Amino acid sequence: MGKPTVNPGQAASQKSGRLVWNHSTHISGLIPILERLCQQDGIQTVTPGVIGRVRGHSPKMQLRVSVPIRGGYKVLARQGKTVQEVFILTTLEQKQLEMALANLLL
Repeated sequence: MGKPTVNPGQAASQKSGRLVWNHSTHISGLIPILERLCQQDGIQTVTPGVIGRVRGHSPKMQLRVSVPIRGGYKVLARQGKTVQEVFILTTLEQKQLEMALANLLL
């Protein structure tokens, strides 16, 4: 009677990601998008970060992959004159993550 054998890659992809709540403020409408992102295969941890102001104006929510980080990517979420960093730990490639983000904003 041994342990059941499970393919480690398969088990990780079935598990949903985790949304970290470490700030009390977020861009309006960002959290529901990030919660849906956590349900995507390959997403492990999503952590919203620092909020800042920008010169340009973005009338609709935009999510853009900025730079790779260890284990994932930094994404910039923009709406209006506000920008917020979002750190995503994932096994997805950059193009796959961009596609997943684009599908969430439709």
